[in-house]
Amino acid sequence: KLLPSGVMEVAKGGDIVSKEKFGDHQLHVEFRLPYMPRSFGQGRGNSGVYVQGRYETQVLDSYGLEGFDNECGGFYQIQRPRVNMCFPPLQWQSYDITFHSAKRGDDGKKITNARITVVHNGVVIHDNFQLPHCTPGALDEKEGEPAGLLLQDHGNPVQYRNLWVKRL
Repeated sequence: KLLPSGVMEVAKGGDIVSKEKFGDHQLHVEFRLPYMPRSFGQGRGNSGVYVQGRYETQVLDSYGLEGFDNECGGFYQIQRPRVNMCFPPLQWQSYDITFHSAKRGDDGKKITNARITVVHNGVVIHDNFQLPHCTPGALDEKEGEPAGLLLQDHGNPVQYRNLWVKRL
């Protein structure tokens, strides 16, 4: 939903998916996690930024935790961030993402993996990382085809603002 301040919030209203589709691109997104002191694990400010609706960079209150693949900045079930850069809840944070889509050959088969660099709060946490496949919860498995940006609604009131995309 869109709040009066112009901030978008995902919270039991469904995922937000852009109408516009993207191939290779740069993305800037800012997010704010709720303060949920009585919740634990994946129930604590859970959301995700799905590049092309297929590759989730986890959004989660992971302040002070280990920085696993299911925590903030991780690629869910694929790769943990180099370092946990998650700020405490209620502070605005940022992802700056450079994404190069998977490529397909003339026969339609994938010939190169998608590659991604993620800067979380000013620190590189993934550097030109090859994504071997889509993450769980992807809209589809059509790697190499342009697709929209998805902000995941996982039932927690996570807020987003200042999103912009630059095609490469």
